Amino acid sequence: MSKHARGERQRLADLLAAAGPDGPTLCAGWLTRDLAAHLVVREGRPDAAPGIQLPWLAGWTKRVQDGYAQRPYAELVERFRAGPPRGSLFSLPGADEAANTVEYFVHAEDVRRAGAWEQRAIDPALAEVLWRRLPMLTRFELGRRTPVRMLLCRPDGRNVTVGQKRPGSVRVTGEPAELVLFAFGRGAQSELSVTGPPDEVTRLRGAVGLPAE
Repeated sequence: MSKHARGERQRLADLLAAAGPDGPTLCAGWLTRDLAAHLVVREGRPDAAPGIQLPWLAGWTKRVQDGYAQRPYAELVERFRAGPPRGSLFSLPGADEAANTVEYFVHAEDVRRAGAWEQRAIDPALAEVLWRRLPMLTRFELGRRTPVRMLLCRPDGRNVTVGQKRPGSVRVTGEPAELVLFAFGRGAQSELSVTGPPDEVTRLRGAVGLPAE
């Protein structure tokens, strides 16, 4: 396991353990037990994991995940904490860093920000990893949902354009971690500054979620 993926895995496992099996998350319809089951199925059940992304296989994935969610919660958390099982694609060299750093960062925040939360310092090296992943994330996540052209900006001025061919222009400014959460639909629980024509901001808010005004 790589440095950042390993760190976020342990942070997520700690948050899950502290929240208990019936804690809230930002994943719609999921308690912490459901999230823990999802994490274990994603890494350890290659027959069921494809349904996470492929709608025509989602029914089987849900049945498997629901079954795991009934298992002892502490067992699920510790199984996840231990890392991908032998034979998992995620155990291949480099796969953990490539596939899991952002995944586990977002899910850790799904648990942490489900209740009252405060901003926390992010390791600058991790922030740079999140920033480098942002263009691809916006292409596959945010870019499909935005009704307006957006400029995602860091406080230092670096930026990524989303929805280049969409009408209008809205600027969303925040640290890389907050922009990644926004890209994954967690904008309502992020710390961002949003500027632009009021009607365009309203349209964006209805499509992707933004922090409370």
